[in-house]
Amino acid sequence: MLDAPEKPRKVTSSDRLARAFLEIVEFYRAHGRVPSSITREIAERKLGARLDGFLASEERATAVKHLDEFGLLEAPQAPASIDELLEGDDLDDLLGDDGGILDVSDLPIRRSSDAPDSVAKRTKAQDFESFEHLFRAKHAELKEGTITLAPFKGVHTIQEGRFFALNGMLLFVAEVGESLSMVVGGKAEQKQRLRVIFENGTESSLYRQSLSIRLHEQAGRALVRAGASADDILDGDVETGHIYVLQSLSTDPLVANMKDLHKIGFSTTSVEQRIKNAEKSPTYLMAPVKVVADYRLYNVKASWLEHLLHRVFAEVRLDLTQVDKKGRNYDPSEWFVVPYDVINQAATMIMSGEITNYVYDRAERRLVERD
Repeated sequence: MLDAPEKPRKVTSSDRLARAFLEIVEFYRAHGRVPSSITREIAERKLGARLDGFLASEERATAVKHLDEFGLLEAPQAPASIDELLEGDDLDDLLGDDGGILDVSDLPIRRSSDAPDSVAKRTKAQDFESFEHLFRAKHAELKEGTITLAPFKGVHTIQEGRFFALNGMLLFVAEVGESLSMVVGGKAEQKQRLRVIFENGTESSLYRQSLSIRLHEQAGRALVRAGASADDILDGDVETGHIYVLQSLSTDPLVANMKDLHKIGFSTTSVEQRIKNAEKSPTYLMAPVKVVADYRLYNVKASWLEHLLHRVFAEVRLDLTQVDKKGRNYDPSEWFVVPYDVINQAATMIMSGEITNYVYDRAERRLVERD
């Protein structure tokens, strides 16, 4: 009873590689031939493709060479002539078979590529302004060298808040949906829909595994902190809060007739939770509010960004005194008379560092360069 159970040894990448090759060896032992990568038998085709992968990679082949008891990794001798090639067993009766290579009757039915549930097409991101500042910040960090591009390490690294580069474009994983059980090739798999925002203003709801395949096939890269090792690849971006922009739905003529009146605030919880019961709080002018923008922040203190925005627009801060339900005077300090597109521009410029060269011109109602 006092003997502590031995902890299982952690499975390494070398173990997985050896296990994968041993499955090929066992197939050869059972059938007396190597698995084919072009057969219609799915299980064998997977093993055949795996063997092709070993043959194509000297590094992988060397790693499992000690397990190759049948010489499966030895390159076949090239035919000496065209006649010898044509006489090979691999081409016997290829076109003479009644079924032939054109008979696809017993292949598994594949879902149409335009089926709405299987393909995620890119569409315009309606709230792209809420993410634009993140892309600006990442480009600035890449330029400074605090962020670097690293090889993509697999589907497990695709998590909410992560940035990747695909075909020269940055993409941001904004959301990871709940797991759905789907049958693929007769086998049940867990899949998750993503909300992926691209820096060109589009978005896609492709599956997590689909994004992983694209990143693998097209040499995608992951954005990681400079100096982080491959094992620390997930330690890159941490959500630190929200900056939100609100619009008052007050029926008070003094407020309702005020053009471009916006509240700029921050929250460490969801904005919906923060503005609950807004009509009872003088902070929200004792009225319901509408969420105009919700900027999710990563690696940046939300209160710091809020303070900078307040400083940029200090000259147009709302000068109004509210009376709460207890009869006390309250001066809301987070309301500003400034167009929303200018607020969005300022948030983006703060993240990229450009804001230090600009000030808000009250008369022109825009950001202008400092003299």
